[in-house]
Amino acid sequence: MSPTATHKPAAGHVTFLGAGPGDPGLLTLRAVEALSEADVLVADPQVLDVVRQHARAATEAPEITAIDGALGAASHASKLVMASASNGKRVVRAVAGDPGLDGEAAEEMLACAQAGIPFEVVPGVATAVGVPAYAGVPIGHDVRFIDAVTADQRCWTEAGASDSTLVVSTTLETVAGNAAELIASGRKPDTTLTVTVAGTTTRQRTWTATLGTIAAELKASKALPSPEPGQSAIAVVGERTAGERGQLSWFETKPLFGWRVLVPRTKEQAASLSEQLRSYGAVPHEVPTIAVEPPRTPQQMERAVKGLVTGRYEWIAFTSVNAVKAVREKFEEYGLDARAFAGIKVAAVGEQTARSLIEFGVKPDLVPSGEQSAAGLLEDWPPYDPVFDPIDRVFLPRADIATETLVAGLIELGWEVDDVTAYRTVRASPPPAETREAIKGGGFDAVLFTSSSTVRNLVGIAGKPHNVTVIACIGPATAKTAEEHGLRVDVMAPEPSVHALAEALADFGRARRAAAVEAGDPVTRPSERRPGSRRRARG
Repeated sequence: MSPTATHKPAAGHVTFLGAGPGDPGLLTLRAVEALSEADVLVADPQVLDVVRQHARAATEAPEITAIDGALGAASHASKLVMASASNGKRVVRAVAGDPGLDGEAAEEMLACAQAGIPFEVVPGVATAVGVPAYAGVPIGHDVRFIDAVTADQRCWTEAGASDSTLVVSTTLETVAGNAAELIASGRKPDTTLTVTVAGTTTRQRTWTATLGTIAAELKASKALPSPEPGQSAIAVVGERTAGERGQLSWFETKPLFGWRVLVPRTKEQAASLSEQLRSYGAVPHEVPTIAVEPPRTPQQMERAVKGLVTGRYEWIAFTSVNAVKAVREKFEEYGLDARAFAGIKVAAVGEQTARSLIEFGVKPDLVPSGEQSAAGLLEDWPPYDPVFDPIDRVFLPRADIATETLVAGLIELGWEVDDVTAYRTVRASPPPAETREAIKGGGFDAVLFTSSSTVRNLVGIAGKPHNVTVIACIGPATAKTAEEHGLRVDVMAPEPSVHALAEALADFGRARRAAAVEAGDPVTRPSERRPGSRRRARG
């Protein structure tokens, strides 16, 4: 470059991205990829939480702006997109549904084209298509889409005179007026329709009625006045909607649909468990009950980690994800990596600990084939054999809470054990006041207790769960502790694993739903029960 040349910013790029109707799982692979590369993210507020989780890590976090829908917001969005792209940045403009159906996004695309800024369009699942699919309402081929906000009298007249299935983008407050317009234009009052709000999310709710009865149905179900005025809704008008919905409603009939489930673990520990709960339709809420801190005297841990490298141990046994994390942090402190485990046999107490090791780059040699516990580990642990085992020592990094069962069992099998405190567990800080109030006031539908300590610590930091909350425990010892704290145990896992516990809760929810349907009662969540006498623990 010559000394007199002036620097010109590299050309930016804009991705107009459809974020779908609300379910984060409906983002396309290309959408996730584009979000991971963004320097600037400009999003409609209703999809901000859907897209921001795919933004880059904190060290390279994009600038994030939510367009709040106020007067002039569209102009502000367009200016922000143009200015950022003109400065050489990669911009993602995320809109609800599909950008091809968004008039404001179309204007922004045109502005980019006129300014010579390269852009791409990543289609998303259109709200008017995705919401009926999640509501179990088939719309077929002969369908007409109507935006009630922009529809004029001619549009309603044509829709009323046709036999097409109508998909109307409207609001809960105005849907009855839309129905009246269709009746006035020729549609029969007994034409069936469904109305869905919060579609594709765990807050989804659908009403089935007719054009003539929808106003009374919404009033009888106390949907109006709506707690969220102006809440968007999708209405489907047509002869097929009601009959087939009973068989095709797959989303709202999930066993734990809409249940707020308290998971007393950290987000890292609860990741796979929370994902499993979401697959059952639940809304998991993680509340850590313990915090992990370094040992008060780190010298013992430092000597043991150095011993791994110098060949002091035949085995290392991990009894928790936190133990893996503690050793990994020590390795990073010394500039070591998974290669330091070469020649050492590695045991993991269960599947989650094994997964944590695999993420570290270490494949465990031993995971219990039966019960995932210290006892289960001992069942499969080989006795020391001086012929085949050149070294008779096991490194056991653990919490400050004693692990006598494992230590005693290994010694009985002929092994020497270096029982080392790798981390301390302390009671976590109390959760926010809102969460504490929900726990004590019945705001949660269920709580999963994965150990006796989670019972004691949750009650200690947040109070006792309300009597309407379903209590699910991982095993007899945990259930006993819950009962000692005055809680009635409703669900117990058939085997001591967190995933079996979640499945048992789903079975409980499924049976509860089936009983309500058989009795002709409305399906409600536990937190929606009418206040009654306080439940007592089994005696």
